[in-house]
Amino acid sequence: MNSRSFDGFPFVFLNLGRLPNLDFPTLHSDSQKMENSDPSYQPPPLPPKSQGPDTRQWITLMHLSALAGLVIVGFGHILGPLIIWLLKKNDVPGMDAAGREVLNYHISWSLWFFLAGLVALFGSCLIVPIALPVILVICWAVFLIIGAIRASNGESYKFPLTIRFL
Repeated sequence: MNSRSFDGFPFVFLNLGRLPNLDFPTLHSDSQKMENSDPSYQPPPLPPKSQGPDTRQWITLMHLSALAGLVIVGFGHILGPLIIWLLKKNDVPGMDAAGREVLNYHISWSLWFFLAGLVALFGSCLIVPIALPVILVICWAVFLIIGAIRASNGESYKFPLTIRFL
């Protein structure tokens, strides 16, 4: 078989080095700036960084209040952050953005837990479907703790596998 044929597998690997130069700007390139076609475009604002220890304490408490889901079966992991967010979103700077992120995280993970439960229910003869809800609970707790640590440091945290509902 000729290694330069157009329909052959080896041809793909020979031409990988000859891709066109797309001239993407790099982070370290001062001479090239990425230009937007719309000059009035403004990127969405980042949530404000928490200033005081009281602000960080409330946002951290909101993150950790989701652990109420371990006590209040059902939607306790959503009720804890929702109550704190509704009470403090106008008083604490950065609470609105952080609260939306936390609530989106917990609503999304409720959906993932439901889907994992369905997979475990209908695929119960296999080891993987049975272990999937357990793995999801461990990942949920780890991401929750990482978010709480970042909040206590005054940083914003974007949770993985989160659908933006709010």
